Amino acid sequence: MRTIIVGSRQSQLALTQTNHVIEALKEICQIHNIQAQFEIKKIVTKGDKILDVTLSKVGGKGLFVKEIEQAMLDGEIDIAVHSMKDMPSDLPEGLMIGAVPKREDVRDCIVSQEYNSLFDLPKGAVIGTSSLRRASQIKNYRPDFQIKFIRGNIGTRINKLNDGEYDAIVLATAGLNRVGWQDKITEYISTELCIPAVGQGALGIECRDDDEFIMKLLSLYNDEKTAKTVQAERAFLATLNGSCEIPVAAHGILQKDEDTADIQLFGLVGSPDGETVIKDKIVGNDPEKLGVQLAQRLIDRGADRILDEVRGEN
Repeated sequence: MRTIIVGSRQSQLALTQTNHVIEALKEICQIHNIQAQFEIKKIVTKGDKILDVTLSKVGGKGLFVKEIEQAMLDGEIDIAVHSMKDMPSDLPEGLMIGAVPKREDVRDCIVSQEYNSLFDLPKGAVIGTSSLRRASQIKNYRPDFQIKFIRGNIGTRINKLNDGEYDAIVLATAGLNRVGWQDKITEYISTELCIPAVGQGALGIECRDDDEFIMKLLSLYNDEKTAKTVQAERAFLATLNGSCEIPVAAHGILQKDEDTADIQLFGLVGSPDGETVIKDKIVGNDPEKLGVQLAQRLIDRGADRILDEVRGEN
């Protein structure tokens, strides 16, 4: 029997996601008579240690995966469960995404103690987020808002809200759903108002590209619909030479009918202050090509200049 070592960050959300994936893989093993058992190896990443500055200033969300990927390359772990929005565009040589399971809710949401919606928040309200993408779109919607930096796991952020540091905080709905805290959500933010991060709501199961046993197992867990839309989003991000912590957003929707399975891809690049927002959409059936084409459209309209300015500031 193969013992599969699963690498995970130590946060409540990371361990919840990892355990969820392990249970799903156990069920697949049972159905297909695959002999395997699972163990979790907890790994502290640099992103977990640095909590006093924005991720964009210290290397982006790739800081949450580097130590885990090294452990995989060193043979200490066999697979890792990542939030897809934390995954850089390029993976280290020797590693691959073996499965992208069915996606959770892609939307952002607000959590507030006193107010019922973004619209109801008073002029000058303090909004907590560490995401330049969220800040850009929310400031574009309400230029009067004050965006205040916030980091830490979900529980830490909600505690800071409860302590009165913020009028509202913005989080990913998927994270709250996965830890069973749906009741804390004040309002779901539509994807028209705030386009999600690349890969938001999706998980990526990473493995070595020479481990045939693991690759075969993960192929049985892969959700083709989610994988295709995430591939289009990641191609968009890669073409912009973007990390997860620049003001870039993308959301792919698979539209199936009797004859075709087209992807409708929405993309956005915005300035952190929300004054300039460039967005567009495109439809097609080749995920990689679609992401590249949409990114090029935005570049032609000045997106590269916005991103160069953000990179210069960081």
